[in-house]
Order: sequence, then C-alpha cells, then structure tokens
Amino acid sequence: MTNIFGSIFTGSLTLGQFMLAIVASMFLGLILSLVFMFRNTYTKSFITALVLIPAVETVVIMLVNDNLGVGLSVAGSFALIRFRSVKGTAKELVAVFIAMTIGIICGTGYVALAAVFTVLLSLVMFVLTLSGFGKVSENERYLKITIPESLNYDEVFDGVLAKYTSSYELESIKTLTLGSLFRVEYKITMKNVDDLKKMIDELRLRNGNLEIMCSKPATNREEL
Repeated sequence: MTNIFGSIFTGSLTLGQFMLAIVASMFLGLILSLVFMFRNTYTKSFITALVLIPAVETVVIMLVNDNLGVGLSVAGSFALIRFRSVKGTAKELVAVFIAMTIGIICGTGYVALAAVFTVLLSLVMFVLTLSGFGKVSENERYLKITIPESLNYDEVFDGVLAKYTSSYELESIKTLTLGSLFRVEYKITMKNVDDLKKMIDELRLRNGNLEIMCSKPATNREEL
C-alpha cells in the first residue's frame, strides 16, 4: 500500500515517468471536467482548460522541483489568468483550484494519490449538485419597481407586498431620468409563486403602470 501511494520519481526523471505523470494528470482533469459539466452551465473553452491545467501544472512542478515555492507561484499565476479579465462563478474558481492541485500532486510524482484526490472531490461535487445543497428557495425574488418622484415609496406598496409575500425588505433606491423617476428594489419571499402575476398587476395600479421587474436572486448578485 505504501508503494502504491509513493512517488514515481525515484531518481533522475525519465521519459517514461514524465509521460506517465502528464497522461495521468490530463486523464484526471478529464474526470474533473465531466463532473463539472453535470447540471452546470459551462463553455467549451473552460472545460478544455480543466483538462489541460493539470498537465501544465505537472510540467511546471517537475521543472522546478528543487524550488517548490517558485513552481507553485508560477503555476498559480498561469491557472488564474482567466479570472483577471472574465468574471467567474465560485464553482468555476473551485474547479480551477482542484485542477491546479491535481497538477501539483502529479508533478511531485504521487499519481495514485492524485487519483484518489480527484475521485473523492468529484464524488463530493456530484453529490452536492445532485442533492441541490445550498439551492436558493424558489419563492425568493428580487423586485424592481419604477415609480414617479411624487409617489411615496415608503408606504404605497406595503399593502400589496404584505398580501402576497411572507417577508419583504427594501434594499435600494435609485433615481432615473434626472430624478423624475425612482427605482426601488425589494428582496421578497413569495407565499405562493403562482400569485406572482396577480401581485404585479396590483403593483402596476400603484406605480402608474411604469416598469416592474421581478427576477430570481441569482440574476442579481455576483457570486465572487
């Protein structure tokens, strides 16, 4: 058992050891990418990156094995280039860190340990996704209402919101068109999502039939 989880690098790096580490890292990256694709939105470029990042990390770590700190800093910089210009979700960032770790472990020669790590983390991701752990309630919504400047937003919607929601909270107020209009944003929890249209119809009577937008929380908050 000890030999199985030991490093494959027993002396000078050979071509066979190099190829084994590279192929193993890409295969484990492929497993990670397949798990990430399950019930998740993604792009082809990101999935391709998850496959290749472990191989890149492996090569960097092998080339600077005399200074692991330098290897980690260089490899980490490569892996996080995507997040310098493009916003990523928390799940994407975690996937990148897992891919980095796979590459680091393979780069130090512990291929079997990298396989166990990948399988374990993949199972955790799969179970959490399948179970819906941490999913926002379907009854939670963000409500944006445009009103004329003459309307008192503190009280005018309270009756309607109290009728159709179990809780509501005024989160922000914004002026529009040089102050002639206001946009108020509420965080609400619907008693019954089927009553959403009825609520909006009653709100339209209060705000003079101006714009009203109701959306799920995920579309209104950045994850990172």
